[in-house]
Formats: sequence, structure tokens, C-alpha cells
Amino acid sequence: MIEPVTTLIGPAELADLLAGAQPPTLLDIRWSLGGPPGAEEFAKGHLPGAHYVDLDRELAAAPGAAGRHPLPAPEVLQSALRRSGVRADRDVVVYDAATSMSAARAWWLLRWAGHPRVRVLDGGLRAWTEAGLALSTAEPSDEAGDFTVVPGGLPTTDADGAAAWPVTDGAPRVLLDARAGERYRGETEPVDPRAGHVPGALSAPTSDNVDASGRFLPPADLATRFAALGATKDTDIAVYCGSGVTAAHTVLALELAGLPATLYPGSWSEWSADPARPAATGPDPR
Repeated sequence: MIEPVTTLIGPAELADLLAGAQPPTLLDIRWSLGGPPGAEEFAKGHLPGAHYVDLDRELAAAPGAAGRHPLPAPEVLQSALRRSGVRADRDVVVYDAATSMSAARAWWLLRWAGHPRVRVLDGGLRAWTEAGLALSTAEPSDEAGDFTVVPGGLPTTDADGAAAWPVTDGAPRVLLDARAGERYRGETEPVDPRAGHVPGALSAPTSDNVDASGRFLPPADLATRFAALGATKDTDIAVYCGSGVTAAHTVLALELAGLPATLYPGSWSEWSADPARPAATGPDPR
């Protein structure tokens, strides 16, 4: 049985692995809301041997009633991963520009799809270049990976589940909103139909998972952060954000802290588009 690997990796360790006999598959997941386009950034320079994977088209389905970044169809995801050389018996390392906000989406999807050995380059391309390691502008050829997507490797919930999540009848449950605090409070909403948050959710901005360099905080610091929100090993935890992308970052941060969590993929973009769903505003959960 393949030993699972689901943690972070640093530039020096990754460089050593890439120079070894069995290098990992590298996936470049650069993306940001509103641009610049990740493919253009990839063409300017990327880790040697990396394949670019488009978050909007390959790591998400088309926007619609299920939100701005619904989970992709398994066959679409599988095609993108195989084209990028992803194999069932080969490690995968994903990265983005610096903060892992989009790379975490790929990490989560690969784990959800059943791949046991996925790591995130902590600090992304910025950490790689700051370590003095070279970039490439070579366009990689399509490969012939063999990974088969089997959905369900990580738990998800839907809008009804998110609505009921903060209501406890036994074991404590916490619903975390990973968006910026001003969006949680309803002071602004730049993308989705309505401002506010899911009633009962607690504000836990994804940006607080990392330090100024974009690297994840130490696991003990992450555990302390989440414990202050009531998220401990005795808690059932679910996370949402605007469209299910940065919430995956918080799921990864929770895992680093030893706390498994459930993702609400539709997130606020799905919730706020349904006028029957209530929206809470202000700093208090309800």
C-alpha cells in the first residue's frame, strides 16, 4: 500500500526530488480573481518540468446555480491530470505564485479524487526563486498519465448541510467562513449577489493561515488559531469561502493542525444566489 503524503514541501527538498530517479509530477496552478491569466504567467517562467493546469476550466465546472467554481466533472479533471502526467503511483507537487491560495484547490481536488500523495510547495514560485533555483520557459509536451479520478476521497457538504452545520445537538460543530472579514461582515461584496455570511458561521480569513512571505504558519500556531474559534479535535468542522477555492486553503491549514474538515464547494456564491437563503451581517455569527 502506498504511504499517504499530504503535507507541505520546501524548495530545497523539492529540488532534490526533481533531480532524483523518481521525480514528482509538478502542477502549476497560478490563478487570481480578476487576473492576470495564469497561463500568461506560466509562459514567462515556471518550475522546470511543470505543467500548467487552468483552475477556471479544469479544476472547476462552469459558473451557474452551484456557484462560481463548482467541482469539475470527474472526466474533465481526469483528462487534465492525465495530460499533465499524473500517475497513481507517482507523487504530485502543486504550487502557485506564493500563498498557495489556488494551489490548495488542486491539493484538495486531488485528495478528493483519490490521490494519496499530494504536497504543496510552501511559499510557491516566490519561495523557489528566493532560494536561487532556476525557472524554465520551455512548453512541456502532453504526457500520458494513468490516474483515475474516484470522487469522494474528502468530505463535502451542500447548502442545506451548511445551513444546519452550526446547529449542534451533541458533538460541537463549527462552520468557518474563509473570506476576508469585511466580506463576512457584509461591508462589501465585490463578486457575489448579496453581502453577508451564512448564519452561524464564524469569520476565519484564509489570509491568516500564512505569514508575510506566503508560507503556512507552523502547525502549533495554526492549531492555536483554530482553537480560538472553537475548532479542535473534538469538533466537526466545515469551511466555505466565496466560491470554494480559498476555503480549500483553510481545509489544508486545518489538516496541518491535525484537524480534518469538510468543504462546502458552492460556498457563498451558491448561497447568496438563492433568495430563500438568509444572509447575516455584522461581526456576530447570527
